[in-house]
Amino acid sequence: MDLQIALLLGQDGITNGAIYALLSFALVLVFAVTRVIYIPQGEFVAYGALTLASFQAGKTPGTLWLLIGAGLVVAMVDLSQALRSRTARRIPRILAWNLVYPAVAAAIVFLLKPGELPLLAQIILALVLVVPLGPMIYRLAYQPLAEASVLVLLIVSVAVHLAMTGLGLLFFGAEGSRTPAFSDASFDLGILTVSGQTAWVLGASLFLIVVLYLFFERTIYGKALRATAMNRTGARLMGISTVMAGKLSFLLAALIGTFSGVLIAPITTIYYDTGFLIGLKGFVGAIVGGLGSYPMAAAGAILVGLLEAYSSFWASAFKEVIVFTVIIPVLIWLSLTTRHVEEEE
Repeated sequence: MDLQIALLLGQDGITNGAIYALLSFALVLVFAVTRVIYIPQGEFVAYGALTLASFQAGKTPGTLWLLIGAGLVVAMVDLSQALRSRTARRIPRILAWNLVYPAVAAAIVFLLKPGELPLLAQIILALVLVVPLGPMIYRLAYQPLAEASVLVLLIVSVAVHLAMTGLGLLFFGAEGSRTPAFSDASFDLGILTVSGQTAWVLGASLFLIVVLYLFFERTIYGKALRATAMNRTGARLMGISTVMAGKLSFLLAALIGTFSGVLIAPITTIYYDTGFLIGLKGFVGAIVGGLGSYPMAAAGAILVGLLEAYSSFWASAFKEVIVFTVIIPVLIWLSLTTRHVEEEE
């Protein structure tokens, strides 16, 4: 280990930590708003990367059919509920979001030939297909159990994760994919060379974090999410819909996960089940940060990235074990220092 190797490992650790930080934000957001430990967050990473790779290979991604199928199921459930409750004014919105939107997305995919589009257009189209799956999953799997205990919601998360992993294998196969780098440039910083792709990952991650900060601080929906995260009952009494807050938090989590998958697709080969391990490291970062603070979650995620990078040099065969072992002393410390609060009725 010399200075140059240490700097290279630090660069890799910070790059990976930036992705883990984004996923940690999503996990903290979803947990704060809905009390769901969102294990399937990593699947959106894989879906985003593999959808983009399918476009570049000239194939129709399976996520398009998942979007159409999920839209049909959600439309049937919501239409049935609207008719029973005699709220006909909801019907146009239900049809537009769950049926018209997937149909328009399918028309774009089949008419525009995404494989011939510029990279930016392919990325946007991948986001268009994958991100809406977040609120659809919330509607089908979590909203009916919104008042259940955290343990029940955790079991549902495990089930959703397994289902999405199986669908990923069905849609994309067992072969891995990697997309071309966004940039072939490189920057010399003394003895350290920073690749253009690394700069893209760090810059895009920072940009998304700033956008999320402005969203939570300056928009009415962001403030509604913050209020729901602080006190669900109080937010409901103030007229904030917890259903809307849940769907919006899952939408943002899907956006973060899909965007993260697009960013890392040129760096590493992505398989149908790769997202689980990446999401789990984001979860470790969130736990290290206390699962309640966005800045601490970011710091925990960067720590996980650096620990993973340096562990790969000193004990590459045990790097995953070392990373996940960090969670044990943190959980012990939290259990000893955190006052127990009874769950709300």
